[in-house]
Amino acid sequence: MSVTRDVLGHYTIIGPMSENDVLAAAEDILLRKLDRQGALGSPRDSAAFLLMRLGHLLHEEFHAVWLDTRHHILAVEKLASGTIAGTNIYPREVVRSALRHNAAAVIFSHNHPSGNPEPSAADRAITTRLRIALELIDIRLLDHIIVGAQGTTSMAERGLI
Repeated sequence: MSVTRDVLGHYTIIGPMSENDVLAAAEDILLRKLDRQGALGSPRDSAAFLLMRLGHLLHEEFHAVWLDTRHHILAVEKLASGTIAGTNIYPREVVRSALRHNAAAVIFSHNHPSGNPEPSAADRAITTRLRIALELIDIRLLDHIIVGAQGTTSMAERGLI
């Protein structure tokens, strides 16, 4: 099975679709919708996109949505992959990625394979460490969205950033 897209952006399905094919197509549709809007306008926009990207994973991954000064998406990048219980994030590697993309802002996200999107003490601690490291190079941390089967949690909306 494959999904193809023509020059107008319309999809054609050839053969049976797997779950991963459906998720990849949905992620692409959401990313194009965000591109048409011109910028990320709200945590809800970001959360919908990141839920499609991370919600189905059985292991933890940590991603960054790098943004320019007007919050247009420059890149979406997986920064780390871990186990069912966690992943290691290194501020040095995050800063290196930010500089490579010439980013002005970022939205972090990771999933909780347990399904519970509540921020843990470790989530709050790494978010603070990353925010401090990025502030040194004038990159603004806009949000850290945690994805679980029960939904998403925006740390910015909770006042944790």
